[in-house]
Amino acid sequence: METPTVNFAEQISLYKQSGDIALRNEIVLNNMGLVRVCALSMRNMYIKFCEPDDVINEGVLALMDAIESYDQSKGAKFETYASLKVRGAIIDYIRKQDWIPRNVRKFSRTLDKANSMLYNLNGRAPTTAELAEYLKMDEAKLLKLMAECSCTLTLSFEELLYEDNINEPSMDVSMDSDLMHEEMKKVIADAIGELKDREREVITLYYYKNFKYSDIAKALGITEGRVCQIHSKAVLLLKAKLEPYFKGAK
Repeated sequence: METPTVNFAEQISLYKQSGDIALRNEIVLNNMGLVRVCALSMRNMYIKFCEPDDVINEGVLALMDAIESYDQSKGAKFETYASLKVRGAIIDYIRKQDWIPRNVRKFSRTLDKANSMLYNLNGRAPTTAELAEYLKMDEAKLLKLMAECSCTLTLSFEELLYEDNINEPSMDVSMDSDLMHEEMKKVIADAIGELKDREREVITLYYYKNFKYSDIAKALGITEGRVCQIHSKAVLLLKAKLEPYFKGAK
């Protein structure tokens, strides 16, 4: 027997008319899966620094805010709007915690700029050797630093995808359950398709299967540090390829 679909827009309308806190809490409980999915998909950015429950709590607060601010007349589904609010709140929370050492954040920015410059100069992803030469360091040191700044690079990439929605996501849009227009999904899919096989495997397991770095390492038979290096390299390329599109589309 199929579970009946809950019409959250109607429930929220009733809540706003009645002010019934019990009804609001019911809406929150019915959407806890949405909060957990968002928190789970982003856990590699915070898992070494805080408990998932802390991030989920931030997501719940954002969900409650979404209930208060949702306007059905704008055309967006509540699930879409709430997901953007929750994801944006988590990104904002992680960014404000200042967990990452200053030197790691600084190198992450330097690496990102170097990668973008070389990508635009050569029309392709720079090799590790080219990046190391540009940054005037040996490849072994570069790989070590790339592993260390994996979380920072990932956060930067997430901000690129969701930056307009971190503080106040627009409801005047029509997006599918994956939170992206078909055109955007195609641009991202094309960019992922240009990654090397191992980079594509890591990105697929990370973003589509919600694997932790340790799980990816086990699945691919490599060290967790190597996963971080590969992930950093892949994210750098995706950001360099996608930034012009997203900056132009926003």
